[in-house]
Amino acid sequence: MLGFRARFVGWLPEGWRVVLVGAGLLLGPPAARAAGGAGAPTDLRCEYLTNPLGLDAPRPRLTWRLADGRRGAAQTAYQLTVGPDSGAVARGGGGAWTSGRVASARQLVAYAGPALRPFTKYYWRVRAWDQAGAGAPASPVTSFETGLMAQKNWQGAWISDSRDINLKPAPYFRTTFALPAGVAKARAYIAVAGLYELYINGRKVGNHRLDPMYTRFDRRTLYVTYDVTPYLRPGQNAVGVLLGNGWYNHQSTAVWYFHEAPWRNRPAFCLDLRLTGADGRVTTVTSGTDWKTALGPLVFNSIYTAEHYDARLEQPGWNTVGFDDTQWKPVTLRAAPSTNIVAQALAPIRNVEAVPAQSVARLNDTTYVFDLGRNIAGVSQLRVRGPAGTVLRLKHGERRYPNGRVDQSNIDVHYRPTDKSDPFQTDIFTLGGRGGEETFMPLFNYKGFQYVEVTSSQPVALTVGSLTGYFMHSDVAAVGQVKSSNPTIDKIWWATNNSYLSNLFGYPTDCPQREKNGWTGDAHIASETGLYNFDGITIYEKWLADHRDEQQPNGVLPSIIPSDGWGYEWGNGPDWTSTIAIIPWNIYLFYGDSKLLADCYGNLKRYVDHIDNISPNGLTAWGLGDWVPVKSKSPVELTSSVYYFTDATILAKAAQLLGHPADHVRYAALAQKIRAAINAKYLNRQTNLYGHGVQTELSVPLYWGVVPDELRAKVAANLARRVAADNFHLDVGLLGTKAILGALSDNGQADVAYRLAAQETYPSWGWWMANGATTLYENWPIDAKSDISMNHIMFGEIGAWLYKGLGGIQPDPQQPGFKNVLLAPHFVAGLAHFEASHQGPYGTIRSAWRRAGAGVAYAATVPPGATATLTLPVPAGQAVYEGGKPLVSGGPHVRSIRSSAQARQYQMAAGTYQLEIR
Repeated sequence: MLGFRARFVGWLPEGWRVVLVGAGLLLGPPAARAAGGAGAPTDLRCEYLTNPLGLDAPRPRLTWRLADGRRGAAQTAYQLTVGPDSGAVARGGGGAWTSGRVASARQLVAYAGPALRPFTKYYWRVRAWDQAGAGAPASPVTSFETGLMAQKNWQGAWISDSRDINLKPAPYFRTTFALPAGVAKARAYIAVAGLYELYINGRKVGNHRLDPMYTRFDRRTLYVTYDVTPYLRPGQNAVGVLLGNGWYNHQSTAVWYFHEAPWRNRPAFCLDLRLTGADGRVTTVTSGTDWKTALGPLVFNSIYTAEHYDARLEQPGWNTVGFDDTQWKPVTLRAAPSTNIVAQALAPIRNVEAVPAQSVARLNDTTYVFDLGRNIAGVSQLRVRGPAGTVLRLKHGERRYPNGRVDQSNIDVHYRPTDKSDPFQTDIFTLGGRGGEETFMPLFNYKGFQYVEVTSSQPVALTVGSLTGYFMHSDVAAVGQVKSSNPTIDKIWWATNNSYLSNLFGYPTDCPQREKNGWTGDAHIASETGLYNFDGITIYEKWLADHRDEQQPNGVLPSIIPSDGWGYEWGNGPDWTSTIAIIPWNIYLFYGDSKLLADCYGNLKRYVDHIDNISPNGLTAWGLGDWVPVKSKSPVELTSSVYYFTDATILAKAAQLLGHPADHVRYAALAQKIRAAINAKYLNRQTNLYGHGVQTELSVPLYWGVVPDELRAKVAANLARRVAADNFHLDVGLLGTKAILGALSDNGQADVAYRLAAQETYPSWGWWMANGATTLYENWPIDAKSDISMNHIMFGEIGAWLYKGLGGIQPDPQQPGFKNVLLAPHFVAGLAHFEASHQGPYGTIRSAWRRAGAGVAYAATVPPGATATLTLPVPAGQAVYEGGKPLVSGGPHVRSIRSSAQARQYQMAAGTYQLEIR
């Protein structure tokens, strides 16, 4: 069941580690030279990417990890060497820039050398000194490469085939060129309004899907860089480009009016193919009037609905040298969609996982229904034989009717078609009939589905092997792992990750079928779940740039981002658009990187100032409230005001961090004003209840720090009693779901939180699992009449809580990026063992516990370069042991810092610890 290229590897011997390799977790022995000293720094990345191409960042961020398995492993100094000559970098000189030996434990450093040149490959390495001042071997030399870095460096023209936004078939483009002698390096830089696939000499370049990522096209356009050296050959070469509509030329009609977007136009592109000779001479092949264009077999494509492909219209070899293009037409020159064309520097979308059909039902000789066995976001690929002109319709959905056919009634509710030519989530494939098996897979679309109903205009023979699903998403590396003795908990973790990835396509979405919209509330609720499980910083940095593009001068943000203009008037407010505060703060906590906070600081100020202007008494009712609750409705003013308090609090912290003392004082005072106003109106200090005392009313103020410190335990006890009165079942909506588990486990009620999380009857996450869910749903009742997408991430906070509430792994705001790890596991009643690991900036953090008779065996790994504050619940009469002896405190690696009748707290150096509580 466990997926994402990771699996449970069992309980590890002392000193062994779980090591992240690529996107998978592998079992490995202690780092090389663990006994004798540190190994060379490892996992060097630039802008959080490995050997990236085409960066525009003038001061790119460089990160690395230590390879040192010794207890107490730490970095006391580093030296960076960066330059365009790999040999000089390896030697540590020869014109390369060096930081010199810097006395610092930082493993995230911005380049600070001479200005970087465009189109240049830079090599770099790092050397580190350990806790004793001994130098480790220098890292291997790695690289990053700059892109255009400025608009003036583009040479190509923006071209298209037409200005007709209603033209349905996709445009194909081609040109040929003679390769100069002695070319040593070739790079393609392509910027597109819409979507594209790039071909050279008949081969598709790269394995990305749905490039470029969706942005507010008239304010920011992304370009992608490829190394195309292997695609070229001596003599004549051909370049082909196929353009798709994407969100740029949205031809489907739905309630959000994307077909009326202010940027809408026929897709266009600009291409520079830069050829560099061994002698340094540069020749650039560019898009321009020498290109030709034609329409082809992709007769319709919509990112929202589906694709229609007529194989009878194929022009074989259209992207090769020998093709006769005399019937093709001249291109049309166009203005650039925006004046801000910047590098796409984030994890790309890919076909990450093939999901073969598990079964097929033949309903009649022209109708088959395939079942993938799980719900995914992506596409299906069909392989079929048949006569020319046979029309196959591939209808995708999450449910089936009792008669076995695909049911879309839960996901097509917001579609507003003007005719029957564009059916929802239904690809249409017309066979070319040229003999042999034909294959179809959409290029510019994705869907949310488990079932595919294939109907044909005449009988065809299909088997279970005829259809394969491809799970598509931003290909972020897996960095988290959870395993427990409760199969339901493990299923919830897996399903939550499925929904998170199903809603990650260069920006976080709500669902992959009905909307594909970047709903802000869903995204900030699930952001910790995403960050514990996946390396998502590049996606969030891109999406917060979308926020900055969309913000109005008065500070207002729309409820969906990117947006065509919809969402400024409905669905926004602090409970949703707190993304501008919460996500940059979470990135700071998880990565120790303040850049996103700094980039968004002015935007966050404008946003908070706007709420202050319209809410002078400290309370605001602007927002959607506790969306899709089970039964009890909480006041919108209460929940929105709590998020307003959270935004002001984060802004005050950011001001202090970024060196704005006056702002810090101002917004800290504002936060306390809001807190006081909330408590004055909603807190009954005699009963220690907020409002009517339902789950959301109690958990939201608790979780976000509104409850007065002296009353936290009493409010938490009331919440626990409320949950018990609800028979240990949820009675919350979106906002309450984010808060309730943490509000309990953070305040002495972890057993209640676990009982709630592990519940298997309605309403609960486990109820979905018991009914076969492989993703999270949009509504608690499975048979709800509305809001019943079966692949939503909005109730996904439980995925983060497993790390926080059971494993006890949390970042320390005082030393973010897990520089100091907060470990506070909860050994909850009803669970025999639990393990969580997270690959943070310094390496693997592990927190694992197993009941052993009347005691508990606890294992912790603190990565090299980091420390941990460990808080263990220790019942009266028991003590903490390591290696059969009482845990030594005051030694070089473990120091006792607090002891009470119920808990022990230790400060721990890096290393692996096997402890017992008995």
